[in-house]
Amino acid sequence: MNKVTYSASAQEKILADHEILDRFYGHLPPEPRRTPMRELISTVLSHRTTHADEELAYDRMLEAFGDWAGVLAAPTAELAHAIRTTRWPDTQAPRIQEILRRIQAETGGQFDLDFLADWPTEKGMEWLTDMPGIGLKTASLLLLFNYHKPVLPVDTHVHRVAQRVGFLGPKVSVEKAHSVLLALLPADAEALFNFHKHNYWHGQQICFFLKPNCGRCPLKGFCNYYLEHYGAATAEALAATPTVWDAAAWGKLPH
Repeated sequence: MNKVTYSASAQEKILADHEILDRFYGHLPPEPRRTPMRELISTVLSHRTTHADEELAYDRMLEAFGDWAGVLAAPTAELAHAIRTTRWPDTQAPRIQEILRRIQAETGGQFDLDFLADWPTEKGMEWLTDMPGIGLKTASLLLLFNYHKPVLPVDTHVHRVAQRVGFLGPKVSVEKAHSVLLALLPADAEALFNFHKHNYWHGQQICFFLKPNCGRCPLKGFCNYYLEHYGAATAEALAATPTVWDAAAWGKLPH
């Protein structure tokens, strides 16, 4: 049984979170979910957009223009129409074309990001975040998922779990959280991949923005939110807490 308490340090809590959720959701091999170009462009399209609408926009874009050269050469207004299921298509269309121009310039005409594998992490982060529409989360997702760089993507789900459990301060922004949380975790890409995925799922499936399912949460024994709303977890409450995700009862975890 985990011995971390409500008064534990941020370091102790984040490592306990990592250990417990690794068991709860299952350890994952650090395999990319999609190709580097798709990871980058899809993540740009995903801003404030549902996953279904992001996928639809991506598919329509390549159906309309064939390949990345066609997307780059397309009239910007037509590209915006193709990705109209995203939140801001008129903003995203020129951004995507500028990103493609910069990739092409860096590679001598190719639409390939594999040069990032050989670059130092800091250089890759700087190059990516210098482009329009690419922030720390997007750059970190690409570098971690596809090139196994020791970086940590922080989205709203990861941020919410971190603040509620108490290993991130209540006033730390999502942007600042990337460096704060990274400093508390092992500089290991596989560990960071699992920490991101597990806390992303946790925020999406249990630690909801409204009415979190604290009864199902395996972090209740040291979570500040639980302590504030329900008091210290009793031995009975801890004993009744599931230790693994029950996909048959609760559903399959998302991408």
